[in-house]
Amino acid sequence: MSALRLTERLRHALREQPVGALCVAFSGGPDSTALLHALAAMPEARVRGLRALHVDHGLQADSARWARHCTELCDGLGIACAVVRVDVVRHGEGLEAAARRARYAAFAATLRAGERLVLAHHRDDQAETVLLKLLRGAGPEGLGGMRETRPLGHGVLWRPLLALPRAALREYLDAHDLVAIDDPANADTTLARNHLRHVILPRLAVHWPHAAEAIAHSAALCRAATDALRREWLAAFARLHDARTNSLEIAGWRALDPALRDPLLDHWLHAQGLPAPTRAQRAQILRQCSARAGQSPCIRWPGAEVLVWKGRLWARRPQPDCDPDWQACWHGEPLQLPDGGELVLDPPLRLSVPLTVRLRRGGERLRPVGDRHTRELRDLFQAADVPPWQRRVCPLIYEETTLIGVADRWLTARGAAIFAGTRPRWRLARAPHEASAPGPATD
Repeated sequence: MSALRLTERLRHALREQPVGALCVAFSGGPDSTALLHALAAMPEARVRGLRALHVDHGLQADSARWARHCTELCDGLGIACAVVRVDVVRHGEGLEAAARRARYAAFAATLRAGERLVLAHHRDDQAETVLLKLLRGAGPEGLGGMRETRPLGHGVLWRPLLALPRAALREYLDAHDLVAIDDPANADTTLARNHLRHVILPRLAVHWPHAAEAIAHSAALCRAATDALRREWLAAFARLHDARTNSLEIAGWRALDPALRDPLLDHWLHAQGLPAPTRAQRAQILRQCSARAGQSPCIRWPGAEVLVWKGRLWARRPQPDCDPDWQACWHGEPLQLPDGGELVLDPPLRLSVPLTVRLRRGGERLRPVGDRHTRELRDLFQAADVPPWQRRVCPLIYEETTLIGVADRWLTARGAAIFAGTRPRWRLARAPHEASAPGPATD
């Protein structure tokens, strides 16, 4: 009888959700297996075009076999299953965080317009998340735990089971004799979440049997408080954020109450696919905001760095060291730059004259079209407020030994003649999956 809790909860949750297609995030583990099987048995879910999505991280030797297991189970249920293989690249963060970033980027890229990505996160997952955030010194946003819904890609992420305990899903599995994947990584107690799950929470439950339920209740209270604060800091963000440069006004940001200042900063970073700073790094950002004119301090942590310049905050992922002697021959094709950026022509065109692209080496001069004088490149950068870190990686365009263009900023008369009918475009290096950033791990 208790196994019916899952079906009843899903049926109730579906009635509350607006019309829209459903896509189950299907790892093949016990929780997502119970979720998918229960939904597949509901006509009201199938009529929404129910399908499954399996992300193969390629981190385990059995990952290909797990993908086959998922597609075969879906075939048996008469449900389409898409398998997406991702490359887990660590940008200074741990393996868990890198895998999550790759997974959510795949989710965002795969979701169709208006589709709901259904995840099997339950009450015990919520308790683990809140405890992890508490131990990391999180504020109301982190202690609010996982949100039930939030935008993702072209669709919506949906967690309908946050009120159900893990036991309800396992009871459903047993009642229907379902086989699920046993990922050995889930038993590795050297990982923080697994240590909470297998060691800490069972000990808490000995003295506080309703600990998970109480933690989830506290998370709901924090979430309500966070949502009230969110309206205020979003209004402040609209005032302080420059969409053109993606920078924040320092004076206005510093003047905010910390309850607004911290989540605003996190929102700005997450929108660029960057991780939030620790408490110590936040304090360092505040200190460096008082830097004297002419200075451009940089505060770094794994996966991100924030720079202070011209009264504003700027953020980016840590940049690789670029060889100052780098150069490449260019005929107009998309050219990858050493910092991860790209130089292209808009509209695309193959140039009749071979050009050379290289980085700044110092002392460069050119006479921009319409200017009566030859200018030092340094002076042009300063007058145009080009950030110092962009100057170092700005692509310079040469015809033999003569500088004829600086990215998409300035062209000489000769450069304008060569690029007649087209125009160089400098695409800056972006944070990984910036366009579809997954947002904070708790929302």
